[in-house]
Amino acid sequence: MPKKILILAASKPVEALRVAAGLTLSDAELQVMSLGALPDCEQAQSQLEALEFAEVAPQALPASDPGRWTTLARAVMASDAVYVI
Repeated sequence: MPKKILILAASKPVEALRVAAGLTLSDAELQVMSLGALPDCEQAQSQLEALEFAEVAPQALPASDPGRWTTLARAVMASDAVYVI
């Protein structure tokens, strides 16, 4: 049974996407969430493309969403490992 891994992009979102893209090579079920908008810079584009190729859809948790903490809490509880980057 594959491990469920959550990558939470908090203070270094481009680095979090890079880690998530690397973990697509593992036999794990990945979920990627970002506190706030996903980065839209050139450095992030290749990581986002790798995640798209691996069929991993990053989810932004906007500050304006009152349910974002509930969504995040549920994702943390459903994961075997959580990386906050």
